[in-house]
Amino acid sequence: MEISGRIVKDAVTAKVSNGREVVNFSIAVNDSYRPKGSAELKKIVTYIDCSYWMSAKMAQWLKKGTMVELFGRIGLNVYTNAEGKALGSLTFHTSNIKILVFPKAENASAVPVSAKKNTSENEPDDLPF
Repeated sequence: MEISGRIVKDAVTAKVSNGREVVNFSIAVNDSYRPKGSAELKKIVTYIDCSYWMSAKMAQWLKKGTMVELFGRIGLNVYTNAEGKALGSLTFHTSNIKILVFPKAENASAVPVSAKKNTSENEPDDLPF
């Protein structure tokens, strides 16, 4: 199965039994449709929890805002809550991650970086060429 979406918060790494590590993250998948007989466009956002077992080092690249294409399979988790009600959740077990777009840098500014002035006495400030 293949899905694409944007990571909603930085990935976290968790240690499990026998020393294995898993990278957990969530993505948002945007979709839209126009209901029959309506001119209004309906937008849908689906949040999908994902796990990646291949390498914990991948977590450093999975930051909020990163657009990813994931390959893997859907897993179902069934459990009983504190009130005794049966619940379930889906997890996308990722086998391959392709990063499509990195997020914009938070500290990037529109102000250009000025060139460092040369203050050495041996080198002139203005060169003849």
